[in-house]
Amino acid sequence: MPRHHVPAAVVLVTGVAGSGKSTVARLMADRLGWAQEDADDFHTPANRARMAAGEPLTDEDRRPWLADVAAWIDRRIAAREPAVVAVSALKRAYRDQLAQGRPEVRLVYLHGSRQLIRSRLMSRHGHFFPARLLDSQFADLQEPEPDEHACVVDIDQPPEAVVEAVLALLGTGAGAAPSPAAPTEEPHMPPTATGEQWRLRHAAHEAVVVELGGALRHYEVGGRALLDGFAADERITGGRGQLLVPWPNRVAGGRYHFGGEDLQLPLTEPENGNAIHGLLRWVPWRLLGRSDDAVTVGTTLFPQPGYPYRLEVSAEYRLGQEGLETTVTTTNVGDAAAPYGVGQHPYLTVGTGLVDTALLTVPARSRLVTDEHGLPTGEEPVEGTAYDFRTARPIGEERLDTAYTGLDRDPAGRCAVRLAHPSGRYGIDVRLIEGVRYVQVYTGDTLPEPGRRRRGVAIEPMSCPADALRSGTALTVLEPGGSHVLRWGLAPWGSW
Repeated sequence: MPRHHVPAAVVLVTGVAGSGKSTVARLMADRLGWAQEDADDFHTPANRARMAAGEPLTDEDRRPWLADVAAWIDRRIAAREPAVVAVSALKRAYRDQLAQGRPEVRLVYLHGSRQLIRSRLMSRHGHFFPARLLDSQFADLQEPEPDEHACVVDIDQPPEAVVEAVLALLGTGAGAAPSPAAPTEEPHMPPTATGEQWRLRHAAHEAVVVELGGALRHYEVGGRALLDGFAADERITGGRGQLLVPWPNRVAGGRYHFGGEDLQLPLTEPENGNAIHGLLRWVPWRLLGRSDDAVTVGTTLFPQPGYPYRLEVSAEYRLGQEGLETTVTTTNVGDAAAPYGVGQHPYLTVGTGLVDTALLTVPARSRLVTDEHGLPTGEEPVEGTAYDFRTARPIGEERLDTAYTGLDRDPAGRCAVRLAHPSGRYGIDVRLIEGVRYVQVYTGDTLPEPGRRRRGVAIEPMSCPADALRSGTALTVLEPGGSHVLRWGLAPWGSW
């Protein structure tokens, strides 16, 4: 969702030194009953000494300072504690580091002439920032661009009037505070339903990652779509492209025992009485880094009912000549061991309309047998069964919602599930690179929208199978400070 459509949770009051940022921020916070902080307080003593000596700070000097301010903002957003922060953020890159990927952050830019601000600085005593550094401030200043949706207010009026103008532009009344709605399994979402769209390009390859859940929305090569994805203004259904953290697939009854506690998760698949696909699908992920051919997004999973553990999660999507590679990294930043699993849910297509004629290869010796609720009851060899796709063959009428294991790997420990066009001349490989012990193959026969059934094949890399929180099968236990990496990729091949 565009930033200007999201209620403000943190307001950044920006402008050059002497524009009145601290005063306006304090008055705003008083009016709203919000917390207030001055970003100058995040500067190291060394940086403050440099400025007091008349030495401008470099981008490198400001890097840790901006990181500290961004971390403070994230803590306020996560705690749902609205706040106002005064911060110069003169360059677009600085503002992007603080605001991009955080739709709850709004920008206020205090605009004033050089002459007015110089006169204010000359009359200010006891502040570490000297008037002689003003020229360096204006040299660095890049005024907000239209896509930043900043509230721009002139400062040639009393501070109280500036605050009134800011509050009117923000549409924020005294005492107001954001009340974000709790995510639901499939929430109603307006156009641009998946939030910010981050597009990656490399040669003929193009991919789109979205803010909602950090999901992979689209991947194409040479204009040919290789994912049965979703549109930017379309809600996500069927787990399409989503990241599944901190467990993939299902947990029976949402109940499990860990660390001496009996825990109950929300039942997000009520028709089967299960908790399904983790806790991070319906939360916004923030932008952590971006280039033309790569984007990294992340979020924090805070302790909550049923999962009282704190995790930091990031997903890097990177395009290259061979295709798209995804790396999901999760670190336990809490003080107790945490049970963990991860997966991702892309639907692939080779342009056959329905998947029946597509050729499937799954280099796995075993599959999990499941009950009517999709929960494992055992494991059996695929040899001699309808589930044996170790040699490429058409999917036909097989209804697959099957977890495979016993993967045949190369000496580097890698393997690939292949979906090919009936001609055999082209297709796409799902490369299982690191941290993948199971792969789920789903032909979409039970999707709620009949028109989407069997249109694509979901090939889902997973670190563990369904119900791992209960069974412990392939479950990762993240000790405090410990990390887990899941790495997989999409590699098109042949002559399309």
